[in-house]
Amino acid sequence: MPDVEHMKATMRRYVELFNAGDPVAVAGLFADDAVIEDPVGRPETKGRSAIEKFYTDSISTGVKLTAHEVCGSYGDRSAMRFSADLPNLHIDGMEVMTFDGEGKVTRMEAFWGPGDYRSV
Repeated sequence: MPDVEHMKATMRRYVELFNAGDPVAVAGLFADDAVIEDPVGRPETKGRSAIEKFYTDSISTGVKLTAHEVCGSYGDRSAMRFSADLPNLHIDGMEVMTFDGEGKVTRMEAFWGPGDYRSV
């Protein structure tokens, strides 16, 4: 199991790489068979190549992420309160990442829904 500082640093790095517009590097934080559910309740994205495409498409919208709080755990998960800003929309949410023994993300779940965004 990775240590809590690694998990927290990975979540911060995820935001940095996303905002730098590097979907390949973002996808590189994930295990080959990782799954993302963004937002929770929508169809899952499975596998690194599909995850890279997901982030390529997301980054192309011009969205920028801000990490407000990153919390660790005594287990294999870390959580982050975040906001996402698009040209005309602001979203507040939480992301939870699960890590494998090598420190790669195996699952990312983003929690946000209709009550968590507003027009700007």
